[in-house]
Amino acid sequence: MIDAYEDPGTPDARGGWWYLWWLVRCQAGRCALGAVIASTWMVLLAATPYLMAKAIDEGLEPGDFGALTGWSAVIFVVGSFNAWLSIMRHRTMTRVRMDANFRTVKVVVGHAVRLGAALSRRAGAGEVVTIGVGDVQTIAQALTVVGPGVGAVVAYLTIAGLLVSVSPLIAAVVLLGIPAIVVLVGPLLTRLQGTETEYRERQGVLTARIADLASGLRVLNGLGGKGLVADAFHRDSQHLRAQGYRVGAVTSWVQSLGVGLPTVFLSVVTWLAARLAARGDITVGELVSVYGYVAVLVGTVAFWVECGYMLSRGVVAARRIVRFLRLEPMEDAGTRPAPAEPSVLHDPESGVRVRPGRLTALASAHPADTATVIDRLGRYTPSRTTWGEIPLDEIPLKEIRARILVADHEADVFADTLRKVIDGAGDALRGAGNCATSHNEPADAVRQPEAPSEAHITRALHAAVADDIVQALPDALNSTIDAQARNLSGGQRQRIRLARALAADPEILLATEPTSALDAHTEARVADRLKSARNGRTTVVTTTSPLVLDRADTVLYLVDGKRVASGTHRELLDTTPGYRRLVARDTDSEEAVR
Repeated sequence: MIDAYEDPGTPDARGGWWYLWWLVRCQAGRCALGAVIASTWMVLLAATPYLMAKAIDEGLEPGDFGALTGWSAVIFVVGSFNAWLSIMRHRTMTRVRMDANFRTVKVVVGHAVRLGAALSRRAGAGEVVTIGVGDVQTIAQALTVVGPGVGAVVAYLTIAGLLVSVSPLIAAVVLLGIPAIVVLVGPLLTRLQGTETEYRERQGVLTARIADLASGLRVLNGLGGKGLVADAFHRDSQHLRAQGYRVGAVTSWVQSLGVGLPTVFLSVVTWLAARLAARGDITVGELVSVYGYVAVLVGTVAFWVECGYMLSRGVVAARRIVRFLRLEPMEDAGTRPAPAEPSVLHDPESGVRVRPGRLTALASAHPADTATVIDRLGRYTPSRTTWGEIPLDEIPLKEIRARILVADHEADVFADTLRKVIDGAGDALRGAGNCATSHNEPADAVRQPEAPSEAHITRALHAAVADDIVQALPDALNSTIDAQARNLSGGQRQRIRLARALAADPEILLATEPTSALDAHTEARVADRLKSARNGRTTVVTTTSPLVLDRADTVLYLVDGKRVASGTHRELLDTTPGYRRLVARDTDSEEAVR
């Protein structure tokens, strides 16, 4: 199987079938071995009725005890060997399944890492969760058909040849009847693909909605909208359940026909063989062998139907993964250096102009509008934004990331100690610094960045008003923080994220709603300390809180994503009615929360 540190290779993302074929090619030897073992196993299953016919015709019927004993011994040896082959077939196909599973996981995770910050903007959380929870397993299971599928074809041809030697009529019935069964089941498999695809799509949407509800439950409670959202979620979940029933209905028909049709076929062929035996056209041993051959064919057809069912589901899952793999990371064709000195960030689309060294606030009735502006200023979406008259798209992305930090209030928090969580950006920068080597200096001349002092982290925590969090934890900075900081409250998580951004100390900090989950008293302290901690450095925050807006050097008021007014908080209160209504509504909501 693929090693944990082995390169999984370059997946074939031309389509679902191509991706499955790529997984087969990645372990072609193992898949070929599985096909050979499965073929031998099924052929020997078909050989057993032949040996039984010999034992009856040459030993039992004439009363030759020696021949009967000899053929019985051969049947025992073949059966024992076939049992061992069955074990080896299962082991080989398990390795095929596990390799496909691990390889797909590595491919998906690797691509998610390459997408980086673009991931959340290109794919929903529900889609990624659905891939990880269901699609990977479905694809891995689909690959196990390689062995039994090939073996079933070989066994079918072998049995057809054996039946010709017994009765051309029975052979013709079998050769025509088995394909007819497969044709009857085929349309159901096509329908299954369609219903399964729709079910997966609905499942991804609903999973994403669950994540959104979990993160915004506090806000929904405060606004009194929990009931409305719960009703909508209940309605959508009922639709998903109904779609699941449709998938189950098609699946039940596929599985029932896969067992029922071969059984009916077995009855017809057995009746035909019995008639031939009664007329003396075939011997009693041949009659027994025909029954055995058809019984093996029932299993063969069941394998084909099962293979078709698993491949149909596997293709649906593979198409979702292929669609994910086709997502492209942010294009980085920049070659011009960023301004050496602090310069203005300008977004022509919204009219937002951020002056260097100041605390600027973006206020809008629709948070999505200000978040979109932040994405453009941080170059997370293509735009005509300039930095000191230089288009951001023409500056190398690595340089932008090193100097401009977008701090999302719902950014991921990985499980680690609080010290590592706060200084995560510092670790990354030091790692990059350790790998960087000047073209004009030897490797040992590279200056190694110094690890931050305890005071550096403490200052960041103090600026984010997170001192009490450290004091409440059992091991202070060495206390373990769960993934997404689930062992902290919503307000504590937000302050930890802000402290992490402040500890990185970027040249330009773009923070979206950094105080939305805080009470008024804590929010006022954060606003004061944020302004002090970022004194002389460029900072942009999106907010509608008057406590934060009052501390900003400049407030830009946006309507429908366009700047319509700018000035200080108090100036806009006096001159802009829309801004005054927006801030007053925010004040009313704060009073209601308190």
